[in-house]
Amino acid sequence: MKSIFGGLFKGMVMMLTLVLTSTKIHAQLCQGSLGDPLVNITFGSGSNPGPALTAATTSYQYISGDCPNDGAYTVRSNTVSCFGNTWHTLNTDHTGDPNGYFMLVNASFQASAFYIDTVKGLCGGTTYEFAAWIINVLRPSSCNNAGIQPNLTFTLERTDGTVLRTYNTNNIPSLASPAWQQFGFFFTTPTNVSDVVLRIFNNSLGGCGNDLALDDITFRPCGPRLTPAIAGNTSTDLTVCEDTARSFTFDAVVSAGFNNPLYQWQQSINGGLWTDIPGATNTSWTQSLSASTAPGIYSYRLSAAEAGNMAASKCRVVSQPLTITIAANPQTTITSNAPLCENNTLTLSATGGTEYQWTGVNNFVATGPSVSINNAQPAQSGKYYLNVTNTAGCSHADSTTVVVNAGPVATISFTDARICEGETVALSAGGGGNYQWIPSTGLSSSQSATPSASPLDTTLYKVVVINPDGCTDTASVIINVIEAPRANAGPDQMIIKGNSVQLPANVSGQNISFVWSPTVFMDDPQLMQPTVTPPADTSYTLTVTSNEGCGSATDDVKVYVYKDIYIPTAFSPNGNGLNDTWFIPALSAYSDYSVRVYNRYGQILFQSTNANKAWDGRFNGVPQPSGVYVYVIDLRQSGKILKGTLAIIR
Repeated sequence: MKSIFGGLFKGMVMMLTLVLTSTKIHAQLCQGSLGDPLVNITFGSGSNPGPALTAATTSYQYISGDCPNDGAYTVRSNTVSCFGNTWHTLNTDHTGDPNGYFMLVNASFQASAFYIDTVKGLCGGTTYEFAAWIINVLRPSSCNNAGIQPNLTFTLERTDGTVLRTYNTNNIPSLASPAWQQFGFFFTTPTNVSDVVLRIFNNSLGGCGNDLALDDITFRPCGPRLTPAIAGNTSTDLTVCEDTARSFTFDAVVSAGFNNPLYQWQQSINGGLWTDIPGATNTSWTQSLSASTAPGIYSYRLSAAEAGNMAASKCRVVSQPLTITIAANPQTTITSNAPLCENNTLTLSATGGTEYQWTGVNNFVATGPSVSINNAQPAQSGKYYLNVTNTAGCSHADSTTVVVNAGPVATISFTDARICEGETVALSAGGGGNYQWIPSTGLSSSQSATPSASPLDTTLYKVVVINPDGCTDTASVIINVIEAPRANAGPDQMIIKGNSVQLPANVSGQNISFVWSPTVFMDDPQLMQPTVTPPADTSYTLTVTSNEGCGSATDDVKVYVYKDIYIPTAFSPNGNGLNDTWFIPALSAYSDYSVRVYNRYGQILFQSTNANKAWDGRFNGVPQPSGVYVYVIDLRQSGKILKGTLAIIR
């Protein structure tokens, strides 16, 4: 079951590669050197299905789908689980190309030739290797472990039917995993024969089994072995760096077998076509590569043929290639963070290679793509050199010039000062061309060398001094602000004659002292909050003085002394500014009391507790009418209740 040979030619033979579930077994049939393929039937490539055979002939029926039946074939780039998974799944052709076609054959019930093709243009009197890749696609467990095995005979004939060579594969067994196998032989054409007929005959009968895939049928010249070498080297592959003129001598040892050979060295650049090198017609050849030769892969091989066939490239055999790789030198970049200011870290960085060697000022030596010099100084200014090497061993030299600028030395005329709150002090900095003070609060200018400072509180000022190279230094000064004295004798007080009150005074300031005056009727003038018992209205003065020489402050408090509580009996809330409210000043002398005013219906129109408020004659914002109202004052502190009437006059 399998076959399909498109008469398609793929140029150069692809490398045999293990891909997915297919493996390949390759046997070098020609024991000497091979030439380029004269014929390479690959069946082409593309999406499924591939086309029917055109150049070759077959008695089998072409189908476009997968899984041909007995006596049929198709051309595919893969076959998947045919006939209930009794066939192997093939994901690629024998070269591993997922788009490469192969011929898939299900053998007919009668033994027959399933592939016939005429190969033209062979050279007479030349030995060729014929080979083809075949795989038995039947799984070993199929057909009750008794599947029919393909058995093929390859026959080469003259065009008149005379048999030139016959080769039998014997039975091709089923394998647990699909494996491509190469079968073939070599033969020598008669001197007058250039065209031959290839027949592939399946000796087994169709039925359960005898299913195969066919790929890559080749005819290649086969001749004596050509063994090349690069003089003075054990390797056939050399790598050199660009920009250097070099010469290489290529020698080839030719085994016995030629009668009258001719030789020709060939060159291929970057995998391109092989071309003859003019004049290179001996087994030894010296190739000169100038310093301007572009980087690339330069391959050389010796081709050989009998004198009468040398002009036809299809008659030649060729040696394995000798390869000279001209590697490009590294394309480097080198950067630094210079110019920089002293005492900072100098960083040098480079790209373009795999190894980096640095040298520089003061015997500096380092390796790696990025290096650092901590606390760099002006003496480390200068040129730094770099040698970069890439994976090919090629190197490139580069350099960069580094400047490390000296920094300024910031100075301030003094480092600390003491001033009184509200005073000003002159600051003075030096050492640079530009100045920046931090913070700017309280300064006449944040960018002057000599600003005036009037901070409200003790403040640490820093000045950043900047020189023309942009380098900086910092100095600092602390201005200690002496808080000014402040006096607060407290709010005026009210007492009933014979009672006493504590003055709720407080003071603030730094390193201060205070004094009361007068000190009459005062229990202790040394106390900040003394208790006083004046017999009449008296004013007391609190004086606070700075012991740091930052001035003084005073405040007065008046103590009002009431002989009794005077309660107004009438008021006129008409908005003329005279007697517009009902107010009892003496209540402020009490700390716990309540006031209520009632109308004739017993409704509370006004009330106040422990807060000496005036009544404007309104209830819920509505002016009350003229008339007589009742008040009740509960002096809870003394246990007295005062009652009476008051009149609203409008």
